[in-house]
Amino acid sequence: MYSRQANYMSIIGAFVLGGLIGAGVALLMAPQSGQETRSIIRNKGMELKDRAVGTAEETRAKAGKMVDDLANQTKERAEELRKRGQEMVDRGKREVRERA
Repeated sequence: MYSRQANYMSIIGAFVLGGLIGAGVALLMAPQSGQETRSIIRNKGMELKDRAVGTAEETRAKAGKMVDDLANQTKERAEELRKRGQEMVDRGKREVRERA
C-alpha cells in the first residue's frame, strides 16, 4: 500500500518538475522583453503553485479516504473474527454440557 502511494507521488512529482522545466524553457525562449518575461514567469509560477496545492489536497483527500476504507475493512474483519470466536466458544460450551 505504502509503496504504491510512493510511486504515485514520484510520478506526480516528475510531471510537476517536467512542467516547471518546460514552462521555464518556453518562457526564456519567447521573444518578449525581460520585464514581460518576468511577469509571465511570475504568473506561471503562481498557476503552478495553485495546481500543486490542488493536487496535494486531492492526494491528501484520496489518502484519507483510503485510510478510512482500510479502517472500516479492519473493523468489519475484526467483528467477523469476534463472532466466529464467540460461536466456537458457544459450541465448546454445548459440547462440554452434553458430555457432562
